[in-house]
Amino acid sequence: MKVGVIGTGMMGRNHVRVFSELRAVREVMVFDLDADAAAAVASTLGATTAPSIEALLDRVDAVSICVPTPYHLATAERVASAGVPMLIEKPVCAGVEEGERLLDALPRGLVAGVGQIERFNPVVGEVARMVSDPLYVELKRHNPTSSRITGTSVIEDLMIHDIDILAHVLFPGVARRVSAAGGEDVCSALFSLGDCHAQVSASRKSSKKIRSLYIEEEEATIEADLMTQEVYVYRKPDRYTQNGGRYVQDNIIEKLLVNRLEPLRVELQAFLQAVTGGPAFPVTLAQGVENLRIANAIRAAL
Repeated sequence: MKVGVIGTGMMGRNHVRVFSELRAVREVMVFDLDADAAAAVASTLGATTAPSIEALLDRVDAVSICVPTPYHLATAERVASAGVPMLIEKPVCAGVEEGERLLDALPRGLVAGVGQIERFNPVVGEVARMVSDPLYVELKRHNPTSSRITGTSVIEDLMIHDIDILAHVLFPGVARRVSAAGGEDVCSALFSLGDCHAQVSASRKSSKKIRSLYIEEEEATIEADLMTQEVYVYRKPDRYTQNGGRYVQDNIIEKLLVNRLEPLRVELQAFLQAVTGGPAFPVTLAQGVENLRIANAIRAAL
């Protein structure tokens, strides 16, 4: 299979790296408006450069779109008109209207998905299988200041990952209300999801990188680190003890054994399997647009 990557920034480079390591891929072709950047990535990772998007689309069986968000729609429309299966890095488009326009332009049956990478983090799947009746959920996604260009606020840039986890993994189909506080680089949102409240925070000003998921249920508390892919479960003891006049609660602590995998590798393998007739890619364009609707609701609540 021949695959293409449009855009050779940080995420584009990672897509090229992973594709070049997959057995199913025999050639990776890259295109970027910055020809020197494309050539550097191709040289380092053993890919081939294309002189134009059209030249790339003529030669590949599938493509990743890794350009800055403001150019997602225009690029995806060109890919769709060529009938090439595509994976678009999150967010799917710069706004809901653009996302709906892309949905309308998509040929029937064409494989197309959104690169919500945390959906493929093994920790997320393990936690989702454990949860039955959550009372409180907290997700944190904090980053140090970065020079990379995204063209989006912290909501679409970082929080969109945890929006996706809430809306399509932990609480699919559950009605929600949202309130929020913050700005372009630091934001916190509070969701009401039936009997559960969920707090989601994101920052591009932190001095510490955090990717955490915390869930409280009646009988257990779950803590997960999405970077280290570690999950701890705290269960209530059968009884309380008294020590020096103070009551002591000795929790039962379990550490889950998680098969550690690179989420991007899992994501790209799932995409190529969908292209070659395997299971459908789990993150649809419609879900990507729904994530943008939720992002809009958070922005409106600020």
